Amino acid sequence: MKIILASNSPRRKELLSMAKIPFEVRSKNIEEVHPENTAASAISLYLAKLKAKAFEAEITSEIVIGADTIVILNGEIFEKPKSHEEAVEMLQKLSGKTHEVITGVFIFSKEKEVGFSVSTLVTFNKLSSQEIEYYVTNFKPFDKAGSYACQEWIGAVGIKEFKGDYFNVVGLPVNKVYQVLVSEFGFKLSNR
Repeated sequence: MKIILASNSPRRKELLSMAKIPFEVRSKNIEEVHPENTAASAISLYLAKLKAKAFEAEITSEIVIGADTIVILNGEIFEKPKSHEEAVEMLQKLSGKTHEVITGVFIFSKEKEVGFSVSTLVTFNKLSSQEIEYYVTNFKPFDKAGSYACQEWIGAVGIKEFKGDYFNVVGLPVNKVYQVLVSEFGFKLSNR
């Protein structure tokens, strides 16, 4: 069974590897845009499907996994920051509050399609300006939705609580991905 991860995310690669799911990475440079009327909770699944379906014409017997993660606070969507200032601003808004991290996953083969989203609530401690500046300067979270990675320094000292799947916040709800691959696509672990 050949599995394609339609993502360049090092975190998603690490999580699939941890689950002992053999895969190869392929990604296409697609414009990550969604229709304006898309509900905030549906955006990540829409983009995950877009990333995966970019390979539709090329696959024969492969299974493709696409994923996308977004951060939402009070209806505002926090995507990847475009600058140092924007990263600082996002973290200032998240400081001391609970936000939602949603990862949409779309898995398909020639025979079947399964799409789902997983939501996790994350509560930050109140972060000082110095802590925010330290994190953005030293960890450069410009490739991360919401301007942070929970597995880095800020997660260790700044996140008070997770309600839901921790790995979802890292970038892939690997438990649910594994369950879907087994139950829907017949994936089996190899003893080799």
